[in-house]
Amino acid sequence: MTQRVDAFGAKGKFSTPDGDVNIYRLNALKEAGIGHIDRLPFSIKVLLENALRNLDNYAVTEDDVKALANWSADNEDTTIPFKPARVILQDFTGVPSVVDLAALRSAMERAGGDPQKINPVCPVDLVIDHSVQVDAFASSDALLINSQFEFERNRERYEFLHWGQKAFDNFKVVPPATGIVHQVNLEYLAKVVQVYDDPDAEGEKIALPDSLVGTDSHTTMINGLGVLGWGVGGIEAEAAMLGQPIYMQMPEVIGFKLTGELPEGATATDLVLIVTEMLRRKGVVGKFVEFYGAGLSNMTLPDRATIANMAPEYGATMGFFPVDDEVCSYMIRTGREPELADMVRNYALEQGMFRTDDMEDPIFTDTLELDLGNVVPSMAGPLRPQDRIDLTGMQDRFNEVLTAPRSASGGFELQGEAIATTAPVRFADAEATEIGHGSVVIAAITSCTNTSNPSVMVAAGLLAKKAVEKGLARQPYVKTSLAPGSKVVTEYLDKAELTEPLEALGFHTVGYGCTTCIGNSGPLPEEIVGAIDEGELVVSSVLSGNRNFAGRISNHVKTNYLASPPLVVAYALAGTVDINFDRQPIGHDENGNDVFLKDIWPTQEEIKEVIQGSLSPEMYKERYGEVYTGNETWNGIPSADSPVFQWDTDSTYIQEPPFWQGLTKDVPAVQPVKDAHVLVLAGDSITTDHISPAGSIKKDSPAGRYLTDKGVERKDFNSYGSRRGNHEVMMRGTFANVRLRNQLIPGSEGGITLHVPSGDQMDIYDAAMRYIDEGRDLIVLGGADYGMGSSRDWAAKGTQLQGVKAVIAQSFERIHRSNLVMMGVLPMEFAAGQGWEELGLTGHETFSIDDLNDDIQPGQMLKVVATAVDGSTVEFEAKVRLDSAVEIDYYKNGGILHTVLRNMM
Repeated sequence: MTQRVDAFGAKGKFSTPDGDVNIYRLNALKEAGIGHIDRLPFSIKVLLENALRNLDNYAVTEDDVKALANWSADNEDTTIPFKPARVILQDFTGVPSVVDLAALRSAMERAGGDPQKINPVCPVDLVIDHSVQVDAFASSDALLINSQFEFERNRERYEFLHWGQKAFDNFKVVPPATGIVHQVNLEYLAKVVQVYDDPDAEGEKIALPDSLVGTDSHTTMINGLGVLGWGVGGIEAEAAMLGQPIYMQMPEVIGFKLTGELPEGATATDLVLIVTEMLRRKGVVGKFVEFYGAGLSNMTLPDRATIANMAPEYGATMGFFPVDDEVCSYMIRTGREPELADMVRNYALEQGMFRTDDMEDPIFTDTLELDLGNVVPSMAGPLRPQDRIDLTGMQDRFNEVLTAPRSASGGFELQGEAIATTAPVRFADAEATEIGHGSVVIAAITSCTNTSNPSVMVAAGLLAKKAVEKGLARQPYVKTSLAPGSKVVTEYLDKAELTEPLEALGFHTVGYGCTTCIGNSGPLPEEIVGAIDEGELVVSSVLSGNRNFAGRISNHVKTNYLASPPLVVAYALAGTVDINFDRQPIGHDENGNDVFLKDIWPTQEEIKEVIQGSLSPEMYKERYGEVYTGNETWNGIPSADSPVFQWDTDSTYIQEPPFWQGLTKDVPAVQPVKDAHVLVLAGDSITTDHISPAGSIKKDSPAGRYLTDKGVERKDFNSYGSRRGNHEVMMRGTFANVRLRNQLIPGSEGGITLHVPSGDQMDIYDAAMRYIDEGRDLIVLGGADYGMGSSRDWAAKGTQLQGVKAVIAQSFERIHRSNLVMMGVLPMEFAAGQGWEELGLTGHETFSIDDLNDDIQPGQMLKVVATAVDGSTVEFEAKVRLDSAVEIDYYKNGGILHTVLRNMM
């Protein structure tokens, strides 16, 4: 391990309630005339402190510090290192990370080394929150039933994680039924300023800005608390755990100025949907967004966190809010000690990281502005978070979608009588009803985006209370659910006497975790599925989440709309999105009188009054007091005491991945791509949901057949997310999304492709294995924004295991491009203005990249030759999206963890 150096004389003392600690002062750079520290964006100041503190002239150099101190919009091609203070995982993406660490220990043991060298070197928290599924709903027993199912389905995974928390240092597990990872992070784990042992001064402490990376793209929620952090792939997170810096291009920083305050009737959800729309239109993919302006002082911290949470939806690396008075106030309101809040304030003031309304604005790459007073009630859909719709135009927009051409952004081309189709729903224990196009069959208050925000949760409860008082009820075919982000939500809803009216409308608590938004909506009642199939209906879900991509919420639901929690309740009452709330009643009272949405919508004053009367710091202290040990079921899980995991070859949940088996100490030579066939020919906006296995496992899919062959019954298939620790399942589910449109088979949907040499149509996995058996290279061709969406490392791992050597697309989103590199798959971009369509490619050609060798350089243009069946060729150049010398090393080694393991060997 290299020694830090204080090349700029920045190390000094800082007073805390527990005594003096060390800090690295940014003012030292200013005094030395290095950079323009005062006007730097706050997010860049945090990166600058990180580089200054970690300076060792090896991983972090003096040039890195100077580059950050002199940040401008013109030096974005500079590569900078970042060493996060901690790492956070959720169980879907965290399990494979821990599996990889366990596999590295096994590989180290096979190589004759010490397996316990494989250990996180920074604090790691894994929060189990993605495994609960909405099987039971609209019942007082729903929470208990779903919790029992969760433990039954995930026993092997939980035993493995239980082993991990004992085997690894610096690794803690927050048990199931505690809360959603990002809300637990916001309300408890984050300290804003961390105090650690100083590695360069024995017995001394060092204070530093809290920072992190997480294996969930919505890690950015913590930016609302003034904490630098974003989502990365599991592979990159593992490298950070093992002390490797994360290398990134110097970010552009887009300043987003907020003024005014929200008007009556508008919610934080409405605000974030407008922000998402504006930033997608602006184009901020891979950039930092930093919010500034006097409007911040009119926003609560949960409102800020709601906006920060959605950074992946507007495409930014993160959406940062600086530390200010509201941050310190929120820390105290959520049970942190006042002494910690005071230290945060003093540290931020000392480092020039404390925002006030009267300070001079930072200098940004570019800016845009929003008056909060112009925010209106909104929704987004039917397939993308950025497709915002004014609530007043929702009915018209849905009917446009029904008749619009099929495309990536929605459209079903229904015409004539098909638009009016309905089908009966025959419940065994209730009166028959019917559903039609636009019927809401799922209404879910779910997701970290909104369940962490008391204002919208209380608004939902108040709307439910007013609706019940007027005798309104949910439509019987709507699957309703409430999945709070922490138990604090339940406590303040109980204290405000809002739980009972929510339950009267079917919004019983179904679990504490990420449910419908992640695809864990659970099965729809058979009667509903039968009616959808009979009428070939385009039905809808309305959820308070952040993701509504095709096929994500339910395979039976084709249109999915994001909305605030009170609007979720409203649509459960209406039972359809084919309604204009301004002109049509949401229902009728006991006397048959029309009840409009405006009649039951709570005022801001009512919401504020309830929050003030029902929330207290003691709630947070009590609920988080035993955060690691409070689940007795978890505490009773059996697990082995051994430094190396004992792999069970019969397990269908946890298997040792093949990535490091047979790894040599020497780095092999880079091989050219020769006569590669196209496995997938994709259009624009292919998401990681399209690529990575997610949701339920179909019986007749390759993964389903594998599980059946292993003796697993259909009822025990569980989800892809729950089986992320088994590469055999995950590689079979890669590119298997039911909404994937592979242009090798025009007009098709689902995970099928063409085996070009034979002309056979088959599942993509089966074709990939056939190509591998034949000794053929494979590539994927894509369009713009390839890999947008969640930080799914299996989108890259599965691509690699299916034998894909390169992905050539018009553009990549940040996380997936990085993950491909981390797995040794080459990302390349067509030249500007080109794509496979523009070049006249059909995917039936073979592709060769002959100049790919050990001399490969960052950003190099390489010639690609596509040869058609008749021997004719198309030649074009594509840019190598290996963006730094470090990424070149990762690629040559076959991946980032290959690099780490070789270094440790």
